[in-house]
Amino acid sequence: MRKVAFDTETTGPDPAEARIVTAALIVRGGGRDNKDMSWLINPGVPIPAEATGVHGIDDAKAAEGADPKEALDDIAGNLAAALKYGMPVIAFNLAFDWTVLTRELARHGLPSMADRLPGLSALALVDPHVIDRQCVQRLRGTGMRKLKPTAERYGVKLEDWHTAEADALAALLIAEAQFAKYPQLNDYGPQQLFSAQKAWRAEQQAGLQKWFRTKATPEQGGDPNKVIDGSWPLIPAQRGGGE
Repeated sequence: MRKVAFDTETTGPDPAEARIVTAALIVRGGGRDNKDMSWLINPGVPIPAEATGVHGIDDAKAAEGADPKEALDDIAGNLAAALKYGMPVIAFNLAFDWTVLTRELARHGLPSMADRLPGLSALALVDPHVIDRQCVQRLRGTGMRKLKPTAERYGVKLEDWHTAEADALAALLIAEAQFAKYPQLNDYGPQQLFSAQKAWRAEQQAGLQKWFRTKATPEQGGDPNKVIDGSWPLIPAQRGGGE
């Protein structure tokens, strides 16, 4: 099957406020040539040192990037075309990338993904992070759900981590490994898998919220009033708390 993986690197961890600095679409399969698309975008705001430390793009480099309105429209247009064609769109922790793109489109007065996909309520979206947490519910070690250790558990080895291109490809390869390892996933049609991931994410985040409220120490971020949003694939705007 022809499929596309999607990743963004941004100015920060809050998808409601972050700006996209780099993005990549990695297209594989279907008996056709591989196709890679990437964007360097001038976000129009300073990039915090913490974000530069993750993806390596500073203000000087970002100044060489494309106009955000043009680049965002191009990214969203390619994703919408893939989904209309029936291609699965894969992203690791997809709710972040889908939400940050949605907020960026609105920020620049561009049509939303919903506007670009009229009549499609259950999209062919695949989130290897949600699937991993559903299929491997107990896992020892701090940070083992992050992209790189998850990739290693599925035998995926890459270089240049935290570039959008590498992270998108890792998500695609993890998803392929998951569908090979857990054949029950192949029983889901696109609409069933969309609904399942939505339910799994809500349950997973509710469990995480309970842990933060009842078991986590203050050093671990424990808080009896902690709120972790379980929405998927889009985290609603103006919602209290969240990750």
